[in-house]
Amino acid sequence: MICYRCGADAGKGESCPSCGADLHIFQKAIRISNSYYNDGLEKASVRNLSGAILSLKGALRFNKYHIEARNLLGLVYYEMGEVVDALSEWVISKSYQQEDNRASFYLDEIQQNQAHLKTVNQTIKKYNQALLYCRQDSRDLAIIQLKKVLALNPNLVKGHQLLALLYIQEGKLELAKKTLRVAGKIDTDNTLTRRYLKEVNAGLKEKNANAKKTKPDQDDLISYQSGNETIIMPKRFKEYSLGATLLYILLGLVIGAAVTAFLIVPSVKKTAQSEANKQVLEANDMIATYTGQIADLEDQIADLKGDVSTAESESKAVLFRVSAYEKLLNAYVAFAGKDILTAGNALAEVDTSYLSESAMEIYNTVNEEVTASYLDELYQQGYAAYSNGDYDTACESLAAVVEQDPNYDEGYASYYLAQSYRKSDNLEAAIPHYQYVADNYPGTERARTAANYIE
Repeated sequence: MICYRCGADAGKGESCPSCGADLHIFQKAIRISNSYYNDGLEKASVRNLSGAILSLKGALRFNKYHIEARNLLGLVYYEMGEVVDALSEWVISKSYQQEDNRASFYLDEIQQNQAHLKTVNQTIKKYNQALLYCRQDSRDLAIIQLKKVLALNPNLVKGHQLLALLYIQEGKLELAKKTLRVAGKIDTDNTLTRRYLKEVNAGLKEKNANAKKTKPDQDDLISYQSGNETIIMPKRFKEYSLGATLLYILLGLVIGAAVTAFLIVPSVKKTAQSEANKQVLEANDMIATYTGQIADLEDQIADLKGDVSTAESESKAVLFRVSAYEKLLNAYVAFAGKDILTAGNALAEVDTSYLSESAMEIYNTVNEEVTASYLDELYQQGYAAYSNGDYDTACESLAAVVEQDPNYDEGYASYYLAQSYRKSDNLEAAIPHYQYVADNYPGTERARTAANYIE
């Protein structure tokens, strides 16, 4: 035995040989804890799980370091579908005893099975949703949700009990009894299950009693055998003549017609008129109510449309902002890698209206250092393509240069762009650039050439 005060091995004596602590009460508590543990183990072996939980909790109340009791309590919780409670007990057990503890094996088995953990998480969410439906008095939705819970975790006793309670409230006593029997197979001596089952049996007994048809009173009947047939007839039977029978029928018709004319018809008319007036009033009230509800719903729809429109605008703004930052980042990466052409193309696509002040500083810094080299590289690329007869590439590269600086290289960029457009048979695109060269560089050879082509 380990001393509770100093932690030394105290043997079987009633006092600790190291610190002298009195171990009499401590030993008694240990014995009581072991007794509770044995009782819980016996109940668990016959599937009296709720009783086992009470006994094992008693064992831990007297000795919280009873590792076997805590591990068994976790197993009982797990068997009842209470996975979270089981994990809690095993974690506590492992914190008390790190080595040679069966709880480590249980935890490892569960943690390695990620699909099972996901199922447990879904079970908890669906069970909580079922409870919410119950509080909202949506029993149909709660029943559907609980069926999903029990499909994922068939041993969840409290799920079976709640489903049975909903069936009782819905008057489906046979389904409630079937559900409670399933819960009883999991936990054989659960008090709540037995109480529900008792109420269900009482309800079924009363229902069967009311369903029995009352047998006709045999005292006023006589029967006799006529050949192979049994004739049943009243004891008091008087045979009337045909004339008396017709008279009685005629008299009944006259009395019935009189009663109908003077009593029933006016009452029916009055009742029908009153019912019609009542229905008109109810219809008017219903129309007024629905009109108000429709107006409220239209207002809600308008508000929702406004919210949706605002959300869509904000979403688009966020997407544009993200796109601007991505293009700026691409330009910076290309600039850092000395890829000036890619950096310049990326900078040209950046929408600076979505950039913050700090991002604008980065943009300006990169743009200043990239622009000169970028235009020069584009110009050289375009001129080389023009010289090699690749006029489409020349148009693309020189157009990018002219878009930023039409005076680049003293207007030669605009001149070669016009030449490239002309040689690729795009005269309409060439004329504005010829005109620009002729207007801004008069007296030069390229201006005279541009003027000739314009004419």
